[in-house]
Amino acid sequence: MTSLSLDSAPTAALDADAIVIGVVPADAGPRPAAGAEEVERALDGRLASALQALGATGKAGEVTKLPTLGAVTAPVIVAVGLGDEPGPEELRRAAGAALRALAGTARVAVALPAGSAEETEAVALGALLGNYSFGAYRTGEQKSPVEQITIVGDGDADRARTLADAITLVRDMVNTPPSDLNPEVFAETAERVAAEAGLDVEVLDEKALVEGGYGGIAGVGQGSANPPRLVRLAYGHPEATKTLALVGKGITFDSGGLSLKPSEAMDWMKSDMGGAAAVLGALQALAALRPKVNVIGYLALAENMPSGTAQRPSDVIRIYGGKTVEVLNTDAEGRLVMADALVRCGEDAPDLIVDIATLTGAQLVALGTRTTGVMANDDDVRAKVVAAAERAGEPSWGMPLPADLRKGLDSAVADIANISGERWGGMLVAGVFLKEFVPDGVRWAHLDIAGPSFNKGEAYGYTPKGGTGAATRTLVEIAEDLAAGTL
Repeated sequence: MTSLSLDSAPTAALDADAIVIGVVPADAGPRPAAGAEEVERALDGRLASALQALGATGKAGEVTKLPTLGAVTAPVIVAVGLGDEPGPEELRRAAGAALRALAGTARVAVALPAGSAEETEAVALGALLGNYSFGAYRTGEQKSPVEQITIVGDGDADRARTLADAITLVRDMVNTPPSDLNPEVFAETAERVAAEAGLDVEVLDEKALVEGGYGGIAGVGQGSANPPRLVRLAYGHPEATKTLALVGKGITFDSGGLSLKPSEAMDWMKSDMGGAAAVLGALQALAALRPKVNVIGYLALAENMPSGTAQRPSDVIRIYGGKTVEVLNTDAEGRLVMADALVRCGEDAPDLIVDIATLTGAQLVALGTRTTGVMANDDDVRAKVVAAAERAGEPSWGMPLPADLRKGLDSAVADIANISGERWGGMLVAGVFLKEFVPDGVRWAHLDIAGPSFNKGEAYGYTPKGGTGAATRTLVEIAEDLAAGTL
């Protein structure tokens, strides 16, 4: 496990294998940023010219290594670009990019701008997240993460460590092959996390789901040899006056069911449980951070597989609470398991419900791979959730829920169909469907993280290839905002 510490000792004398400093663009070449002053003095003011000679510009995310030739204790300096106006997110990304470039190094000192508690936390969190690796299934030699990270700054890094641990949990779960993470194993993991964090936990197995009338989760899971689960987690604070309900989609593998996906759309569907994993990670973090709010988390877990027992297009299922759904496409399964949990969480009398799901391919079409779509039944809630996500450093964009889209979900035989006959606005249609199952009078927001939850491209900043842990920080931020009375 990587150790993390803070140190205000002179940077040039720190005992490390590499020192990370920040640089920003300037007319005459890259200029050292705050935190790099001692290193600049130790190099007799030649740092900027050396970086310029190596082609460095100071643009955000650029990483340049240069030897110190004994001028400071560490043998290597790593200069990372911060861009023109670096804020907390730029610091997180810069620290992450530097740590990724230093994989295999034992000890790293990070001397990025950390003049405030917020900046110190940002640098520490970015460094920890950038140092992530998932090597559980590799047998060959590989570069190990940095063993010891020292942040040059004041304050503490406890919150950064708590958030990084939660995001690491989420990333590990998303990256785990579905052969090793089915609904039962997911539920067992949730029970372990709950025991360690002091959370209350309840698990409904396939028999209890059928007997309890959870037709969405039971229906999606009936085609798999790995039966479904519904997990309820609870964090409470004795001084809390508000309750937040979090609902996460947990499809541990999505083949599309009988409405089978094409193979090129299926190979990363182990990530279709990213919403449930984010809820679990957020609850773990909140149990450590202890905000004055009650938080209930629901993990709707199933494996969507084709078989002789799988649900069929044109089947009608009964969601928890009684509303019926005609299943016209078995690949629109996430909204079915979410519907059960949305209705069920109403029994906890929440002041706010936030659901999170890798719900639609249409989200990627509309917003790309890095931006979460946010929908809500209240304009103020939508705006404040987007603001919370931005503060957390997770790009998001508010989207509408046009009332006219509801007609496309009309069914000839049931209360509602799970897809629309129109191909357009699929992300919004899914949100309109979910809205039908939100308890009356309760504020609600829906986060579609289909793209942000899994990075199929190259690593960047503190974001690795594969599972990203998307929206975990946003959920924590929302809980803290509700505790503070600002949401």
